[in-house]
Amino acid sequence: MVSIDAVRNETARTLRAAGIDSPALDARLLLCEAVGVTHEALVARGREDLPPHAAERLSGYLARRLGGEPVSRIKGKREFYGRDFLIDTHTLDPRPDTETLITAALDLVAREGRTGSPLSVLDLGTGSGCILLTLLAELPEAQGLGTDIAPGALEVAARNASCLGLELRARFLGTSWLEGLKGGFDLIVSNPPYIARGEIGGLAREVAVHDPMAALDGGADGLDAYRTIAARVGDFLSPGGHLLVEIGAGQAEPVSRIFHHSGLGIDREGILSDLAGRPRCVLARSPF
Repeated sequence: MVSIDAVRNETARTLRAAGIDSPALDARLLLCEAVGVTHEALVARGREDLPPHAAERLSGYLARRLGGEPVSRIKGKREFYGRDFLIDTHTLDPRPDTETLITAALDLVAREGRTGSPLSVLDLGTGSGCILLTLLAELPEAQGLGTDIAPGALEVAARNASCLGLELRARFLGTSWLEGLKGGFDLIVSNPPYIARGEIGGLAREVAVHDPMAALDGGADGLDAYRTIAARVGDFLSPGGHLLVEIGAGQAEPVSRIFHHSGLGIDREGILSDLAGRPRCVLARSPF
């Protein structure tokens, strides 16, 4: 038998030799998952022998990580804005950068003095539901609808809503963007596919191989989804409503132009940056 500490160190060495960026962190996370304990409990039990069933699970997890599968997908969940969200092969793996969109949306609602008011939120391409459900959790009077073309993603989103106790305020619909929708929304949000098709092959293996292609492929120039949304979104925004989308590198100006040409208003502060100072979101307002 080998101690938990020794196995963690050996796992980290194996990951480091394979060129994994964060070998010590990944080793700890995989071992916690294999043993079924928190980090604190793992440290406390470091001198204990690793149980055989945990060693078997860890072996499988390690093989998957060496094959390029992200730790979050191995665990089947990702922390986003302080909450755990289930993910699977049908959903995008939420990134910390997307939390910029959450912060921007909450700041917007606060500026308008509507944090405690009833709001209707639409999330286009909801995936795991992490954006919509986070907003509903932070805005207790809000109701929301998430759309996606992938039935599997909608199932995951519904499970996440249930886990967070939000199933009474969140609905999910299988459709492409705005097709078949009715009514106006105070806030429409989206993290659409925005990678130019020719650049997908150059992405990190964890993304290019394991994220759904439909959640990455933004067409020849990466802007197809923005054009589709902009063409009709004005009909679904309530008077005074807003559209807030995540963007990729170099897309702030072209996305702003697409929205402007569709009749949406773009404020001077309509391009919002992430913590690294990179433009990450574009905020537009209803044309009415």
